[in-house]
Order: sequence, then structure tokens, then C-alpha cells
Amino acid sequence: MAIRTLLWRGLDAPRLEIVRVESLDRAHGTQIGIAYELRWKLDGAVLELTMDDGPSVRVELGDADFFDLQHSAFFNSLPVARDMLLEEGAPAREYTMRFVRVPELTAQPAWQRYEPLGNRVVRYHSSGYQADISFDAEGFVTLYQDYLERVG
Repeated sequence: MAIRTLLWRGLDAPRLEIVRVESLDRAHGTQIGIAYELRWKLDGAVLELTMDDGPSVRVELGDADFFDLQHSAFFNSLPVARDMLLEEGAPAREYTMRFVRVPELTAQPAWQRYEPLGNRVVRYHSSGYQADISFDAEGFVTLYQDYLERVG
């Protein structure tokens, strides 16, 4: 995978995220919302986060399948790209995620289901919520229904 820089903007609230992707388990990014700026770095099974120039918080993956950082399209891309959920005939998959809330930076386990619908669209389910997410050919989010879209 070539190094890529991706940019998303919120559709439901003013926010941006820019991510530099080296591989599916190595990336770093910045989220900017109205009331916060969050910088993060993913290095394998460790996610390091820094909010508004405060102290860093380290979150370990533990027994979860993936990290999921609130308001981040990049982290929704990980199961889709790794498990090739855009391939024809790919089955729905369930995951235990290490979900990190923003701006609190608290981590907890969360159940999620990714259901391929075809045409690079996956239906995302989590705790009574669902949304359709569109992806590019490499498995990175392009449009997250009513929530965010990629702009670069």
C-alpha cells in the first residue's frame, strides 16, 4: 500500500479529520471539532491520543479486533479493508471493537457488525444504530450516511 493522505469533513457537525496512512496498522491523524483538537497515532495494537496539547493517553487493543475512534472515518475502514468486505460474496462480520469516545478519550468494548451490500457499500450496525457507508476500491470511507464525507 502506498502512503496516502485522506481528508474527511463532518456532515452532521463542523469537524475535519486528516489522516496519513502508512499501512492498515500504522497511521496518524488530527481531528478538529468546534471545541477540540485531537491528534492520534496508531501503531499496531496501541493507539496514542493527545487532546488540545494535553497529556497523551495510550489505549491498548487488548482482546478487541480493532480500534474505533469516535468521529473517525479511518477506523471504520480497517475491518472493511483487512477482511476484504468489498469482495463479491463477502459475508457480514461481527467485531468487538475498542471504542474510544471523543473528547473524553475513554475506551470501552463495543459490538459492531459490518454487512456488505454490494457496489462498495457496507451497512454498519452498532447498539441499535445503523448507517450505510460507501468505500473506495482500497476500502477507505468515501461517504458515511448523514455523518461524514471524504473531501480529499
